[in-house]
Amino acid sequence: MKKSILNFSLAAALMLGGTSAAIAAEKPVKESSELSEAQVKRLEEIDARVLEIKEMDFSEMSREERKEIKSELKELHKEAKQNRGSGLYISTGALIIIIILLIILL
Repeated sequence: MKKSILNFSLAAALMLGGTSAAIAAEKPVKESSELSEAQVKRLEEIDARVLEIKEMDFSEMSREERKEIKSELKELHKEAKQNRGSGLYISTGALIIIIILLIILL
C-alpha cells in the first residue's frame, strides 16, 4: 500500500514539475537587476549608520530618543529592503513535493 502511494506521489510530482518547467520556458527571461552606483552608495551609508547606532549607549538616552532611533532603524530597514528586492521563490513542483513528503512522514 505504501509503495503504491509513494509511486503515485512521485509520478504526480514529476508530471507537475515538468509542466512548471514548460511554463517557465515560455516566459521571457528577466534581466538581472544589478544595483546602480547610487544605490550601492546609499546601501553603504545605511550600513554605516546602523553600525553607528549599534555602538551607541542606550542607557543614557531618554525614552523619546530611543523611540526616534527605533523609528529611524525601521525606515533604514525598509529602504534597504526596497533597494535589494530580495525574496524567496518556490516552484509549484517543489511545493507539491514538500506537501506530499509532509503527508507521508506525518
